[in-house]
Amino acid sequence: MPQLSSDYKENREMLKDLLRVDESFDLICRTISVGEDALTLFYIDGFVKDGEMQRIMQYFFSLQGLPRGEDAAERFIEGNVPYVEVECSESVDLLVQMVLSGATVALGSTFGAKAVIIDARTYPARNTDEPPSDRVLRGAHDGFVETLIFNTALLRRRLRDPRLTMKYMSVGSRSKTDIAVCYLDGKADPEYLASVIGRIESVSTETLAMGLQSLEEMLLPRRWFNPFPKSRRLERPDAAAASVAEGSILIICDTSPQVLVLPTTLFDFFQETDDYYMPPLTGSYLRILRQLILILSFALTPTWYLLLLYRDILPSGLSFIVPTETGALPIFLQLLLVELAVDGLKLASMNTPDVLANSLSVIGALILGEFAVGIGWLCESVIFYMAVVTIASFSQQNYELGYALKFLRIITLSLTALLGWVGYLLGILLLLACLFTNRTMSGKYGYLYPLIPFNGPAFLRHMIRLPKARVEKKQENLQEKERKS
Repeated sequence: MPQLSSDYKENREMLKDLLRVDESFDLICRTISVGEDALTLFYIDGFVKDGEMQRIMQYFFSLQGLPRGEDAAERFIEGNVPYVEVECSESVDLLVQMVLSGATVALGSTFGAKAVIIDARTYPARNTDEPPSDRVLRGAHDGFVETLIFNTALLRRRLRDPRLTMKYMSVGSRSKTDIAVCYLDGKADPEYLASVIGRIESVSTETLAMGLQSLEEMLLPRRWFNPFPKSRRLERPDAAAASVAEGSILIICDTSPQVLVLPTTLFDFFQETDDYYMPPLTGSYLRILRQLILILSFALTPTWYLLLLYRDILPSGLSFIVPTETGALPIFLQLLLVELAVDGLKLASMNTPDVLANSLSVIGALILGEFAVGIGWLCESVIFYMAVVTIASFSQQNYELGYALKFLRIITLSLTALLGWVGYLLGILLLLACLFTNRTMSGKYGYLYPLIPFNGPAFLRHMIRLPKARVEKKQENLQEKERKS
């Protein structure tokens, strides 16, 4: 276990190097004069109690000097530190751990091979509820907020590793919005990291009015006609910390209660936080079910409409899917009408006060249900299938992915109505083409990794929830092979 030396300047430089103070903007190294002596404080901005530290530092400024002698650190604690939780230590590892945990470490020019630890830490707490779009049955219920320094502290609380780096940047000639690029040094791909930082530095804009969304649109390739999401956002610090530990890069933007996770592939959206708070068997079941429902949300109504077009050749066992009463409008127009009506209800619910939300849901159900069927506009089968599709779309928490499937579902339905089974196949081919051509900041691999190129272990981890011990053992074996090669 490394120990401090008797040289004050050497100790100060060593801690600065170990904590990577020059690389992370939220790690503070503050040197103050106490009489003719010097006192250096190490702490993390966002973890210290500002009021307490201000009073302590004011008291330090009033001192005539620091104690001297072999027990200078102990006498400094006993007579000059007006705080409850204080101790001294010689262990470099303990000092680094305490700083990363939120405590303040003080190095004095007269302390010799000892440092003083002042435990004046505080952890940021979210004043609102957990993210409504990513709730869990178990686990932590905190979430990112709109303050950059609070978000970095939430990550620091979960990853107390000196390699965790927060690189500060500023974007926007007018707004000068604070940006932090978070990564684990030695784990993140250096070339990809340099590419991400270079893109952020090259962003030319006056303001980031919409925060993270504005920054994302400036960073990612402009292919607006491809509806699939080009990045993944997280609102939970536990999920974000897990992504960083796996080698991902986070972009944290002030005023945004979300972080951008890079690189991103399609299969990253199949995972949700609740999968990892459940036992592996339950988590695997939920993940597989989510993938099946995702396919169902795209294919159900186009497939049903295709079967209706060829009802004459349907086997008798599928005759139940043919509605007895089709309604006044063609089935195709009915499906489009309900698609639009569902989105209209979503927009209305977003602008409806909470006290009127129940009334809106009742009115919406009556209009789309009994009244629409009663007056002959819609048939019951259309209401049923669109209800299944709507419920299926809510099983995916990423709205952008849900709307991508919705757009492609409508296009496939329209092509089926025009060209029959040929149009249905064209719709599926269009879906595949969008997946293959979706350009993202994916680094070495494309949007469909680990399927293309195929990586068996990585693909298995995305498809099912594996036990943590097994995943870590495979990662250790892989790292050992890389070191040998």
